[in-house]
Amino acid sequence: MSQETTPELAREEIKREAVQRARERARIARWDLDVAVFLFAVLIIVIILLFQDIGIGIVAPVAIFGLVMVWIVGWRRGRQLYQSFYNEEFVRLERELKTEEEKEKKEKRIEKTIEETVEETVQRALRERLK
Repeated sequence: MSQETTPELAREEIKREAVQRARERARIARWDLDVAVFLFAVLIIVIILLFQDIGIGIVAPVAIFGLVMVWIVGWRRGRQLYQSFYNEEFVRLERELKTEEEKEKKEKRIEKTIEETVEETVQRALRERLK
């Protein structure tokens, strides 16, 4: 692989990893306490309407409307969280990649320095023997 394609492949891998992590985090966080409280409120309203002898023709649409609202709120929240988590994961993974690259460069510099030091030591020893 050439030098140009390696960073591009790494960036694509970062995007893929960020999408996967963001999707999972958003899926988990979509149904938070607000949605649960709203769903509980819909349930209470339906129970109160049934105890008041309100007809099922009115209670059923109220219940369906409440469930649809819960789904829409959860879906919107999931979308917003996904975008937020995606950006967060993408930045974090890019930072990790840069840290790895810097670490590799540092290791190469250390190896080069060691090689130069060994070479200089060998040359100095040879010069002393030749004197």
